[in-house]
Amino acid sequence: MRLFACLLLFALFASVSALAEGDATRGEYLYRAAGGCGCHTDRAGGGAELAGGRAMKTPFGTFYSTNITADAETGIGRWSDEDFIAAMTRGVAPHGRHLFPVFPYPSFAGMTRADLLDLKAYLFAQPAVRQPNRPHEVWPPFGWRWPLPVWKWLNLPLSVPTLPPARRDDPLVARGSYLVNALGHCAECHTPRNLMGGLRNGLFLAGSSDGPEGELAPNITPHKPTGLGGWSARDITWLLESGFKPDGDDVQGLMAESIEHGYGHLTLQDRDAIAAYLGTIPAVDRKVSKSSKNKGRK
Repeated sequence: MRLFACLLLFALFASVSALAEGDATRGEYLYRAAGGCGCHTDRAGGGAELAGGRAMKTPFGTFYSTNITADAETGIGRWSDEDFIAAMTRGVAPHGRHLFPVFPYPSFAGMTRADLLDLKAYLFAQPAVRQPNRPHEVWPPFGWRWPLPVWKWLNLPLSVPTLPPARRDDPLVARGSYLVNALGHCAECHTPRNLMGGLRNGLFLAGSSDGPEGELAPNITPHKPTGLGGWSARDITWLLESGFKPDGDDVQGLMAESIEHGYGHLTLQDRDAIAAYLGTIPAVDRKVSKSSKNKGRK
């Protein structure tokens, strides 16, 4: 009887442990839905997958992405589940170190706990790479960590437009909202920033001339002609699968990587959900170009 009780307790403990560790297979899909985490791989420099070191050029200087492999010394191999969740949702690393918002934790804060643990399980299942993180090249005060709690107080949470009443109960739109706003963190690139680096109110997904790595991030609101107003839902799902626009041109840079390693692996239903959600957000009349310097009109 005692032996049976011990075996039962062991089985229960193993089940709880497995649940706490997350599902790596499901985590891989979430990893793709997050765009393949391309910022953490220096592909141009031949860097190892997820080992960091990629230069992220911003108006505030150059940040270098961190090693998020499971290496215990230079990566996140010693992070607990709670450490991972705190970093992903509050921008706080172990020992209380605040993370710069070039890491999109304002968006990841919308992820469910189950999804976060599944994503962690996938990352920890990948090869650990020993590669120290590079110091950022950012001028003061943007390279200081101590003001970050104040920055968070002023700029968080991420402001997302409310769904129209007629679409609030639509499960496809709700799924699209989760994919765009949390997992896909689209606003981090496609919404312009203020002088403090926070996202500008009223210009949600209206494009930025100073996107990641200095790239232009276009207006993806349903405005015609400055956004996606002239695109069909099928045009959007096809872009997310193939990287091709309706006019036959293709996307470049970080977005092309995000499609190749991320969004292109999503199910058709999820890509349809993204298209459905993008059709519900407020249209913003804003032409984005390198000369616009983030100026525009609502």
